[in-house]
Amino acid sequence: MGVLTSLNAWLVATLGPLGPLIAVGGLGLVLVLLTLPSMLNRRPDPLSKLKTAAKAPAPGEGQAQTLRRGDRTDKLQKFATFLEPQDAGELSTARLKMLRAGYRSKGAVRAFHAAQFALGLGLLALGLVYVMISNAVAEVGTQKMILSILGPGAAGYYLPQYWVQRRIQERQKQIIEGFPDALDMMLVCVEAGQSLDQSILRVAREIRPAYPDLAEEFEIVAQEVKAGKERVTVLKDMSERVGVADVSSFVTTLVQSATFGTSIAEALRIYASEMRDKRVMRAEEKANVLPTKLTLGTMLFTVPPLMIILIGPSVYGIAVQLGGGGN
Repeated sequence: MGVLTSLNAWLVATLGPLGPLIAVGGLGLVLVLLTLPSMLNRRPDPLSKLKTAAKAPAPGEGQAQTLRRGDRTDKLQKFATFLEPQDAGELSTARLKMLRAGYRSKGAVRAFHAAQFALGLGLLALGLVYVMISNAVAEVGTQKMILSILGPGAAGYYLPQYWVQRRIQERQKQIIEGFPDALDMMLVCVEAGQSLDQSILRVAREIRPAYPDLAEEFEIVAQEVKAGKERVTVLKDMSERVGVADVSSFVTTLVQSATFGTSIAEALRIYASEMRDKRVMRAEEKANVLPTKLTLGTMLFTVPPLMIILIGPSVYGIAVQLGGGGN
């Protein structure tokens, strides 16, 4: 008991009132880091091997699934059970989110969760070190100590999520801005006698300098159609990947045109006209909102100087008169 009492007193003197709690938390973090490698590299259960062998697919299917799983040299492959959701629905949703952000690699979900894990623990450790150094110089309050430790950890955990969400918004904005121009160019190509697949490939090549994300989506569509995939399925996949209402409406228009046998050029002409009108409406909406946004800036940066210019001389004159009258 004497050793524990002296250790507790030393922790309180070194780290402050929460010294024992910080020490226990640091010890738990070290134990977790030491246990993770053994958990991730543990040997599989023999019974699980028998179940896997009983459910093994046919030779051709097994080869296809191996190809879909990706490169075995991926450094994060052995941590897939820890870094990827085990539920098929959650994994599909996470992959779709990464696709909409423009990250198409097979290990994008693993890299995302690995970044969350590394940044969260790394900044948490940095916060702990900062608190220990600050406490050695001067005693740190309990509230500041908690914020200094947990704040960086939470920021590091949510930083990759914020980055991906920002990437999705920027990518969708670029696609929305470039889609009317792409439709006009596609209409010109179709009316010039090119097929829809050739038109999509030509549009992707022409708009790449201005709208690289939209050009990439069109190139994926063209390559998948060349590979033998059905055009309707490819277009629906593009609509799901992009997540933009304009693209979804465009895909619906093309699917209905192919289903009912109507002219693709006529459908493109009508839809391109609607997209141009919609772009003009978006510009007018932004122009109408602009005065409201400028009101606060006008009040902050225009009214105070104007009041100083108008009232300042009068205030100065009154102050001079009052000072002279006092004398």
